[in-house]
Amino acid sequence: MEEPGQLKRALIDASAGAISGAVSRTVTSPLDVIKIRFQVQLEPTTQWALLRREAYGQSKYTGMLQATKDIFREEGLPGFWRGNVPALLMVMPYTAIQFTVLHKLKSFVSGSSKSEDHINISPYLSYVSGAFAGCAATVGSYPFDLIRTILASQGEPKVYPNMRSAFSDILGNRGIRGLYAGLTPTLIEIIPYAGLQFGTYDTFKRWAMAWNRYRSAYAIEADDAPSSFQLFLCGLAAGTCAKAVCHPLDVVKKRFQVEGLQRDPRYGARVEHRAYRNMHDALRQILHREGWAGLYKGITPSVIKAAPAGAVTFVAYEFTSDWLEALVT
Repeated sequence: MEEPGQLKRALIDASAGAISGAVSRTVTSPLDVIKIRFQVQLEPTTQWALLRREAYGQSKYTGMLQATKDIFREEGLPGFWRGNVPALLMVMPYTAIQFTVLHKLKSFVSGSSKSEDHINISPYLSYVSGAFAGCAATVGSYPFDLIRTILASQGEPKVYPNMRSAFSDILGNRGIRGLYAGLTPTLIEIIPYAGLQFGTYDTFKRWAMAWNRYRSAYAIEADDAPSSFQLFLCGLAAGTCAKAVCHPLDVVKKRFQVEGLQRDPRYGARVEHRAYRNMHDALRQILHREGWAGLYKGITPSVIKAAPAGAVTFVAYEFTSDWLEALVT
């Protein structure tokens, strides 16, 4: 009797994770496109950093508002959803794998498959479970992440008209390894990122439940279970904390992913093929040529995006999971 129950739970987690990931990615796609444009731009992206122009030429994007206006003027509204199809193909298996692995690990640790029992596990185990789940999800969906980045960063005129042409060109010129360019910094980034995201979410959720119990003790009508708004705030805080800490490695990953991409000259200098030997060399070169600001290019849209993305993902997951569980029981 246990096996069918475990399979049902795994299907619920996978489905809820895929749906929540798709909703979150579609809602935050415009911020993601702006973030990627900043991250792959070698020129300074802020007005106060323009003194470093001697290393490069004119900057295409210098601020969020200016970048938004430029993208809208040159590419129209669809430009903000550039690369959204491979993004969905990436994020749906990613979140499905992530939440399924996470639930499995928490069930193993807590000795129970019930989600309500997982809140009682050690905070440290929440961080570790999140990190392992993030690694498994990253390896399983990485090629779509790479193609999404390339399509979102190419601008106009397009280098690749669609996902299929990008996939064929990368596979033909760079082989299977080309589809996993930047995987090392991604895995190194995802360990603290996923760990922080899920660990802090569980921590904030635990605090919300404690606050609800405190309110109940004073006869204020309340339930121990966190409200929709409280879950939203927990996801908001978790996404912000995780992204703020791990952003430099995300910049390095994006540089590896767009190596050799032949963008129009008006987008500035391009990242040459094999411009960086490895992750350490990429960090060193970016720091030397672009300063600390280079490692945090796109941090503003990234944090602005991470907060609602984390909130939408967790809230959508909790609701979809509860709905699917009620549907199949």
